[in-house]
Amino acid sequence: MMKISIVVPVYNAEKFVTQAVESALYFDEVYEVILIEDQSPDNALEVCRRLALTYDRVKLFQHPDQGNHGASASRNLGIKKATGDFIAFLDADDYYLPNRFDAEKELFKDPGVDGVYGALGVHYYSEKAREQYYSVFRDDLTTVYKKHPPKDVFPGQLYMLGSFGLFSIDTLTLRRDSLEKKINILFKSHLKMHEDTEFLLRLSYYLDLYPGSIDKPIAVRGVHEDNRITKVETGQLKQTVSREILWNEVNSWAQSEDTIPQNIKTHIKRMQRSFKIANAPKHKKWGMIIKYLILDYTGIRSGLYNINFRKTLL
Repeated sequence: MMKISIVVPVYNAEKFVTQAVESALYFDEVYEVILIEDQSPDNALEVCRRLALTYDRVKLFQHPDQGNHGASASRNLGIKKATGDFIAFLDADDYYLPNRFDAEKELFKDPGVDGVYGALGVHYYSEKAREQYYSVFRDDLTTVYKKHPPKDVFPGQLYMLGSFGLFSIDTLTLRRDSLEKKINILFKSHLKMHEDTEFLLRLSYYLDLYPGSIDKPIAVRGVHEDNRITKVETGQLKQTVSREILWNEVNSWAQSEDTIPQNIKTHIKRMQRSFKIANAPKHKKWGMIIKYLILDYTGIRSGLYNINFRKTLL
């Protein structure tokens, strides 16, 4: 039987974490549920303590200073505390469905499978949440649109293979030995948004990730009025700005990784530039465009010019 460690970062989720934990404990394959409580302003710590006392498989940890360090640092701590053969992730306001590990139990029989991903559904905890965020999530699956070989997962997420789709951290299961082979595959703790997307990009470059259930959800995103990422992208920080932050980070990593082919590095740099231009003041846009046109002249002639960057010129 598989022995799976579930890593759950907990922040401001007293209303939801019990459902998340119990949805994971449903599975005999779940060896442990690791709660990383991140100095929540609500009563989440006390709820986590009760869960750890009630269920033998639930383990509660905080950061050494008992401070707030964010989702990335919390997941990293959970990975370090994990003792199972496999690692899966679950946000404290989300939950698993009964088919969560059906595909994994078959696919991981092959030792060459480093990880398996699936589809994520959506649930609105209230009508107010539906009104606020339906335009963001609708009732759609977050999924990769068709089954791809592992070699296509990295370029697919980079928008190099046309319409590819996405998968969520909630639907990813990893072989722990595979994760430990690359000591740099951890979440970047300085990122406060899109940290899971950035992690998945790097992960798919180094490891062989296979599709599991991509046409039916295996986990559910819980949407409520206090969702962190939706509040950021629809409120304090518009989506193009947050995407620029993401692509700045991806570009910085890609340019420093010697094994990434040059055409992929060029593509990533142009993605980063396209968001940089999109967020620039109007009076600076054309100067930046001309600068990048000059820098990229060879790339344009060789046909490597990225479609998203071309759209910025229009």
